[in-house]
Amino acid sequence: MMKYQDERFADLQLLRYRLTGFEQLSLCQKQLIYYLSKATLYGRDITFDQFGKYNLRIRKMLEAVYTDLTIDHESNDFLAMEIYLKRLWFSNGIYHHYACDKFEPGFSQDWLRRAVCQVDASKLPLKNHESVEQMMDELFPVIFDKDVLPKRVNKADGEDLVATSACNFYDGVTQQEAEAYYQQLKHDAVDDRQPVSYGLNSTLVKDDAGIHEVVWSADGRYANTIRHIVYWLEKAKTVAENEKQARVIGHLINYYKTGDLRVFNDYCIEWVGEHDGRIDFVNGFIEVYGDPLGLKGSWEGIVEYKDLEATKRTQTISQNAQWFEDHSPVDPRFRKPHVKGVTANAICAAMLGGDEYPSTAIGINLPNADWIRAEHGSKSITISNITDAYNKAAHGSGFKEEFVIDEATLALIEKYGDICDDLHTDLHECLGHGSGQLLPGTDPDALKAYGNTIEEARADLFGLYYIADQKLIDLGLVPDAEAYKSQYYSYIMNGLMTQLIRIEPGRQIEEAHMRNRALIAHWCYEQGGDVITMEKRDGKTFVRISDYEALRGLFARLLAEIQRIKSEGDYEAARQMVERYAIKVDAELHQEVLDRYKQLNLAPYKGFINPQLIPVLDDNGDICDITVSYSESYVHQMLRYGQEYGTL
Repeated sequence: MMKYQDERFADLQLLRYRLTGFEQLSLCQKQLIYYLSKATLYGRDITFDQFGKYNLRIRKMLEAVYTDLTIDHESNDFLAMEIYLKRLWFSNGIYHHYACDKFEPGFSQDWLRRAVCQVDASKLPLKNHESVEQMMDELFPVIFDKDVLPKRVNKADGEDLVATSACNFYDGVTQQEAEAYYQQLKHDAVDDRQPVSYGLNSTLVKDDAGIHEVVWSADGRYANTIRHIVYWLEKAKTVAENEKQARVIGHLINYYKTGDLRVFNDYCIEWVGEHDGRIDFVNGFIEVYGDPLGLKGSWEGIVEYKDLEATKRTQTISQNAQWFEDHSPVDPRFRKPHVKGVTANAICAAMLGGDEYPSTAIGINLPNADWIRAEHGSKSITISNITDAYNKAAHGSGFKEEFVIDEATLALIEKYGDICDDLHTDLHECLGHGSGQLLPGTDPDALKAYGNTIEEARADLFGLYYIADQKLIDLGLVPDAEAYKSQYYSYIMNGLMTQLIRIEPGRQIEEAHMRNRALIAHWCYEQGGDVITMEKRDGKTFVRISDYEALRGLFARLLAEIQRIKSEGDYEAARQMVERYAIKVDAELHQEVLDRYKQLNLAPYKGFINPQLIPVLDDNGDICDITVSYSESYVHQMLRYGQEYGTL
């Protein structure tokens, strides 16, 4: 019998999120969530394949070993392989979900070779006419040789980012060839007032036929998976809450069938304009953080329903979007004269999939196309049941007591921290990403590999600047003029120090969100004189903020410059900003932070186990209810997903 260990391993902890209020939804709403959830879970194999061309076969090979009862499950090698497999599941592949470095196996190559040979060959992912030995000869160097495909996404300045990244978006092309290919597509566009997201849903291949795209669609690459997604989307369409929601789903189905990015634009426009339903979803090739060039969309899915009480807060923000835009401290040329269609909801996640699972965002703002944002608006969500799970896990951990400078600051964070964390996420997603505008003629991809970091910094700075504004008190979003200080302190402490717990010694900062926070904190530290200082007490370093109002002024200055870089497409300024402030790590401070954090016995990364949605059938075999179960273990869920949703 397979044993299920504790839901914590390596640097990871698994949490559960609750579907608050799900039982009050109508039967049709529950069915809609169920069908959309099936469409969400079916995309899992695409994400694995996108994150590395060998990921799926390695996963299936190790799962076959893991579930083979003839193998000794108590040996040190097996237990080490179990941790490796759990990490692989969590990261949708053999690379760390944040650092992008390849996992180092704690088991020996000889042991795995013997174990694989012991498994029934019919359960192994053998290609046509391939022997078990040939499979191992291909896969073992990828697992065990640290120099073979060592990094999923490489963003090191001066290197060929395509050739040195293991992500599976390009085949045989160099960075220069890929950039030239898409630049030519943009140049050849007859009417580019409504551009498509070039390269979003394709693999760029160089072969005997030259350089060309292999499109991801129901008749192209990933066809089998996409057809399963389409099947469940078609069922979801039959129980849509309203006609517009049904049209949204219909556009997405059409996009999946054709792979046409113009249809994707139609879908985005229709999706951003649908506000009446309580149920919503994201499903498809969306975020481009997994591509070093910021073009290719990783597959992700989330199913959601509105948290009606918490949505009052986000709607208050979105209803005042024009005021915030008009009073932004950026150059008026870069402000939107007319903010259109900004909507924001607090939602409960009902199912996570692909690049949103097991690790997920706490907020989302879409669509990503700047021209659609300008002409049609955007939708923002903050995920209330996810942030609630994070907050419950954080309280009483001892983390703040270890790193916050004094009792007065700690009391401030205890009093206001959760409120301001949620509010900053709202401002970041609802307004920050949707604010500002590109100057006419600016290529939205002009910042290249630095674009994601600059965009996240822009949204964070927008939220930081406004969380201290009297307007938020007037709107009833914060209780008083002291509350914002909790967010300022926590943010700067994180950017300068505590986020370093997520980086291995000797490494630099590489993930876009971490770079963004480091950029803001280090720029303000350097530019602000004595506004921010680092103090030593008994061998421990602490952050002190002496003037919170002056810090807000620094945020305003930096926001103005970051918006200028974005609006003008100033690549060189973006490169200098990121390389100077966002990447380098002080080795001595890093080691100190790691040592202090280790004493707390906490996991620096957290993710989630999905609830299980179980249809209840009546005597005629029709669905009469959907029940929710939270009892499934992480291991069981991952093995079940591999069996039920393995399509590639």
